[in-house]
Amino acid sequence: MDEKRTVKTSKMLSRILRHDPGAVGVTLDAAGWVGVDALLAALARHGRPLSRAELDHVVATNNKRRFAYSEDGRSIRASQGHTVEVDLGLPAAAPPDVLFHGTAERTLQYILAEGLRPMSRQDVHLSADTGTAAKVGSRHGRPVVLAVDAAAMARDGHEFRVSANGVWLTGPVPAQYLRRTP
Repeated sequence: MDEKRTVKTSKMLSRILRHDPGAVGVTLDAAGWVGVDALLAALARHGRPLSRAELDHVVATNNKRRFAYSEDGRSIRASQGHTVEVDLGLPAAAPPDVLFHGTAERTLQYILAEGLRPMSRQDVHLSADTGTAAKVGSRHGRPVVLAVDAAAMARDGHEFRVSANGVWLTGPVPAQYLRRTP
């Protein structure tokens, strides 16, 4: 599978497994899983044939590790980023003292006044490093990285979870926990 097809397939799977499983006629279970065979059959019915080997390649080579197989390898789901209602079943976890959020410069004033909100997603997504946060922010314009005082949030009762691919998830982040990084 060439790089161009790998990226195109990854984007298609993200849309299906995070936002619109009905686009190909599959249903996610309450935890976001769908059977691999059901997914592959649905893709074929919708003119997007994909082999298990190709799916394995996309899952294994995705630099953001957006997808995960179940322990038995029979089901697949997106690791986070859902706009459809799912419960990933991730346990609460103690975050590092500081986490980071990448955004576009044009949204900075609003965020510093109002805080971070999940918007259409279920959770606010945070990174453990500034490099990842900057990459995320650059998708939306000139990037700005915000430091999140995760230690203070946790002390104040906010819950954190970490997805299979290392993305930290939490609810809304009030503005008092945010500061712009240099």
